[in-house]
Amino acid sequence: MDTRTGLPVVGMIGGGQLARMTHQAAIALGQSLRVLANDVDESAALVAADVQLGSHTDLDALRTFAKSCDVVTFDHEHVPGEHIRALVAAGHKVFPGADALQYAQDKHLMRRKLSELGAPVPRWAPIASAEELVAFGLPAVVKTARGGYDGRGVFVVNDVEEIIDLLASGAELIVEEKVELRRELAVQVARSPYGQVAVYPVVETVQRDGICVEVLAPAPDLPEDVAVGAQELAIRLANELGVVGLLAVELFETPSGLVVNELAMRPHNSGHWTIEGARTSQFEQHLRAVLDYPMGDTSLAAPVVVMANVLGGPDGGLSIDERLHHLMAAEPGVKVHLYGKQTRPGRKIGHVTALGDDLADCRARAARAGHWLTYGKAPEA
Repeated sequence: MDTRTGLPVVGMIGGGQLARMTHQAAIALGQSLRVLANDVDESAALVAADVQLGSHTDLDALRTFAKSCDVVTFDHEHVPGEHIRALVAAGHKVFPGADALQYAQDKHLMRRKLSELGAPVPRWAPIASAEELVAFGLPAVVKTARGGYDGRGVFVVNDVEEIIDLLASGAELIVEEKVELRRELAVQVARSPYGQVAVYPVVETVQRDGICVEVLAPAPDLPEDVAVGAQELAIRLANELGVVGLLAVELFETPSGLVVNELAMRPHNSGHWTIEGARTSQFEQHLRAVLDYPMGDTSLAAPVVVMANVLGGPDGGLSIDERLHHLMAAEPGVKVHLYGKQTRPGRKIGHVTALGDDLADCRARAARAGHWLTYGKAPEA
């Protein structure tokens, strides 16, 4: 408890943009967000007042960090499970717990657990050799069990020779069928220790080169029964896995129905639209959940919300400040979020959000704004 405010102190392990935006939500609630960052130049460390430097793999640093927090949570899923269990054994509240988080950390465990729960998943198997991959059938999607995100550790394989070095590396791998993909969807649910849940509308996520570039809320032309089914699935998984905080369920829409692609147990890129686009942002909802507060309203603030990620573009040209000037003049209704990151090509440096009544118009406005920030010029007609 912060004796100055009389309100709880939430500690977030990880100093990236998710912690930065959670810090913004904490300010409105009068709370003190404490951040464990690797470096003073990380996104959250640039803005938060209470920052400890240290690694998420250093148990001593984690112990020191947790001592002054009422509850500890994460902006990534890379904290070792044994470290989380050690903190809990020492009397600290840590959400989500290691027993839940393991299913977001390890794709093999996730696929096995989801299969046990009867959740819809692609046909899959663990593999350790070229022979097992061939026996499974090609083409297929091969994934490293641990450590992958934003398309990393995911390989679409048409010939076993394409990943012969990966197979020889000793990395734990799984293989999945290459499903007939119509589009990608996502749904987020928050769950408190008390067991209260709040689910957001299903959104469509647009991917390019393994990176989410756009989110459309609500997912256009999605039948109501399919949307409700996806929300019910997310709630069931949050309860079955014992998640506390936010759970993002990434889905594939296929001709035969929805299947689960990935799980994330933290604020998620597919939910950045909620800052302006929902009555309660995902970041505030995550704080509410881990503090066991009642959940907030998840309804849309406008009929259509479009979020576009901003990627770093080529070197040179207008400064980021000049680009902001032009963007704001061209699209005064678009909301801008920059993460304080150094720009490099392909790196997520921020996002923009457009609200309105018309999907095509919102997409166009968000795209124009993002183009100004990435390239420092208006998009070509």
